Amino acid sequence: MIKGVMFDFSGTLFRVEPTEEWLRAVVAASGTDLPETELLACAGRLEEAGALPGGASPRALPAALEPLWRARDLSAGQHRAAYTALAREAGLPAPGLADALYERHLEPAAWRPYPDTVATLEGLRRRGVPVAVVSNIGWDLRPLFRHHGVDPLIDAYVLSFEHGVQKPDPALFATACEALGRAPADVLMVGDDRVADGGAAALGCP
Repeated sequence: MIKGVMFDFSGTLFRVEPTEEWLRAVVAASGTDLPETELLACAGRLEEAGALPGGASPRALPAALEPLWRARDLSAGQHRAAYTALAREAGLPAPGLADALYERHLEPAAWRPYPDTVATLEGLRRRGVPVAVVSNIGWDLRPLFRHHGVDPLIDAYVLSFEHGVQKPDPALFATACEALGRAPADVLMVGDDRVADGGAAALGCP
């Protein structure tokens, strides 16, 4: 019987805005004059570079960035450094846009819950099943969940950058199970990455 549930964040509970919208919002806020054709071309390069956190992975990761990419979710600094470096690889049209793009993805407006997120979490709450968010991430998700009114439905947040451990390390899932007060065998992990989220199985989670 399932007595607790762990959810991944991006791609499971929330989705990030499309790359084109992400870039368009930053360009508008910065006052950068960018023709539509150039904006679309730049959005394509950013997509290919994997520069949007929560978006597509890099199609061809530069060798020099591989160590940083692998460890990006271990600290806030590494997360920012990895994604701003990827943005610069895309050949941005104005200085400072890499940092502005990173800051944009931290805003609650850049994220939307999936249509079934609230209903699912509310159903678990009614049944008395506690919920943890377990995410490989480099920033605090709590304000975003509060902004979207989802925070009251979450019992614990276990974020990689706060623990210096990233999925699939079973230690992160063990921390979540402990926070929920449940044995791993009674806690289900729900995510979109078979490798990262599959680390829960090594702990005995169904």
